[in-house]
Amino acid sequence: MPEESTTPDLVELVRALVDALDRCDVDMFVSFVAPDAVLEAAVGHFEGVAAIRGFIEDWLANYEGFAATLEEVRDLGNGVTFNVVRQQGRLVGSSGHVQLRHAAVYVWVDGVIARAITGPDIAEGRAAAERLAEERE
Repeated sequence: MPEESTTPDLVELVRALVDALDRCDVDMFVSFVAPDAVLEAAVGHFEGVAAIRGFIEDWLANYEGFAATLEEVRDLGNGVTFNVVRQQGRLVGSSGHVQLRHAAVYVWVDGVIARAITGPDIAEGRAAAERLAEERE
């Protein structure tokens, strides 16, 4: 009987991460984050689980209705994934809906995110992910 792989399926981990975001399940979301992880976002730099949790909680608190949809995900090898997420919702106190489409690059170590880079420029995110995957060979 062949041994099962102990290497995590990074595409499935990204799917589960975005699903947690879609459900606004911050506890589940941060369970994918290493204790000393770094998140580089267009709105700031966050180090460690507590800072990343605070950022996600603050982000979600802006919405009365929120949804996150995974549009694309790729495992680029060497522990690097690239994905595109569409976030949409209704801001607190507003009747209008907003939508944000952004790229996310994750560097995975031992099944958790060690580094995350997010931003609105999809092409720039894709290029950064490809560079990181090559650098980690």
